[in-house]
Amino acid sequence: MSKYQTTKKIVSNYFEAMENASSETVGDVLASFTSENYYWRGVYPFRELHGAEAVAKTFWTPLMQSLSRMQRRQDIFIGGTNEISGEQWVMSMGNFMGLFDADWLGIPRTRKIANLRYAEFNCVENGKISQTGIFIDIISLMVQAGVYPLPPSTGVYYNYPGPRTHDGLLFEDAPEGAGVVTLALVNEMIQDLRDLNESGSMGCPPEILERTWHDDMIWYGPAGIGATYTIPRYQEQHQLPFRRNLADKKFHGHVCRFAEGNYACFFGWPNLSNRPLGGFMGLPQSDVQAEMQVVDVYRREGDKLAENWVFIDILYWLRQQGLDVLGRSQRITNTSL
Repeated sequence: MSKYQTTKKIVSNYFEAMENASSETVGDVLASFTSENYYWRGVYPFRELHGAEAVAKTFWTPLMQSLSRMQRRQDIFIGGTNEISGEQWVMSMGNFMGLFDADWLGIPRTRKIANLRYAEFNCVENGKISQTGIFIDIISLMVQAGVYPLPPSTGVYYNYPGPRTHDGLLFEDAPEGAGVVTLALVNEMIQDLRDLNESGSMGCPPEILERTWHDDMIWYGPAGIGATYTIPRYQEQHQLPFRRNLADKKFHGHVCRFAEGNYACFFGWPNLSNRPLGGFMGLPQSDVQAEMQVVDVYRREGDKLAENWVFIDILYWLRQQGLDVLGRSQRITNTSL
């Protein structure tokens, strides 16, 4: 059996059991697949939870009651060894699709199909899932419900596609050498950006990105920022607003980072911190050094990165600065949290 087949099978079985669970039985399913000291990380307002019962009660049960007949629609499924601390992890990215039949987090129901973008990382140790990091794009669901809470975005949000090559579901292990090449390329890019932050530069010459990014790179950013295409448009519509309007950028590292085949992924808790100077996402200045939790998922094509799916816990970043987006929206729409 290949290196990651056992780990992948455990996670695949977990996904199947969760899809067949109800809001009443999801706690039992979680308990059967997770370790006794199960540690769960999620976006605001969930943050950190411990144990299957708390995760089911706080996150899965309310979500499943709201997004009825929910399906996991995967675009990428990869496994690998975490280069930070050595455990085996599996990353799944795609959409939770269902009928938005009940208000959730103060977002009003539509009774129509809804797609909730997600990236989920699961660590498997001794046959059980010991850690989960799950990032969902809550603002994207607000867009679909007609209650978008932020100023117009510099990029464009839409229901993003999976990989252009349609080869992201690696249920069988990819050749190990391909993942080594992909991870080295991602780490080269990370080091370039780290050096830029440490230099204090508020800009970024395009040739820095050109070292690791394909000239037709597609960057699928979170709702609130949106997607961009090509290096020049990425710089115009995200990178330069980010670099010029956020000061004191500090990189804090990653919890998990690995690659398989042409795909790589990472998340941090937090990845970085920064202080808004005013203008980023059309929002005002703040004196708060706010943390950002971020997921990046990459597809390599040849010797360059060609696609990048990104999740940022924007709601938590804003909450640290005193703006409770969900609470404000709930009060305006008169829905219940």
